Amino acid sequence: MTCDDVRVALSARMDGEDPQAPAAALQAHTGDCAGCRDWLARAERLTRMVRVQPVRVPDLTARVLAAVAADAPAPAAVRHAERLRARQRVLQIAVAVAALGQLAVALPVLLAGFGIGADPHASREMASFDVALAVGFVLAAYRPERAQAFVPVALVLAVCLGLTSVVDIANSTTALVHELGHLSAIVQAGLLWALGRTSRPAGPVLSTVTAGGRG
Repeated sequence: MTCDDVRVALSARMDGEDPQAPAAALQAHTGDCAGCRDWLARAERLTRMVRVQPVRVPDLTARVLAAVAADAPAPAAVRHAERLRARQRVLQIAVAVAALGQLAVALPVLLAGFGIGADPHASREMASFDVALAVGFVLAAYRPERAQAFVPVALVLAVCLGLTSVVDIANSTTALVHELGHLSAIVQAGLLWALGRTSRPAGPVLSTVTAGGRG
């Protein structure tokens, strides 16, 4: 093999191509030929210089730290989120207690006929309605993010009971003391409305803080 043949084969091998020559023959030629050996050394040095280029990496430390500081919740926002969570827990307990009280009154009427009035069928129907409503309130207390769905039902019930009570008292068809029990429906509607407000999605900062608190 001539020097030109050897150098073409060596160049192809450095480029990852088939040198079209045995490796032993190339090694034997470069071992005996000082010119080809020097050419190979310069070619390898040039290849490394071309292929390995220095990369300038910008210093992003200040930018990253600034972004982290901007995303961190402010102390006032953290305190507000903590107060919101505390108020939500109190409302959850209040709604659950009111629902359990309603169940304690309605279940004896429904299951044992305790306290049934002149119309047993109507009394059991009202007790069934009270049990269903109480179960809905318990679910709202357990999953406060769903409390908003129960608010319209509770408000309509409270308004209707309040209006009928006023009309019946004005017409002397019932006594005030008999209608005081309907105050529980108004109280429950108010509690449920307040719980629904505390469970609304907050802004980005408060949502992050609340998620962190749950984790």
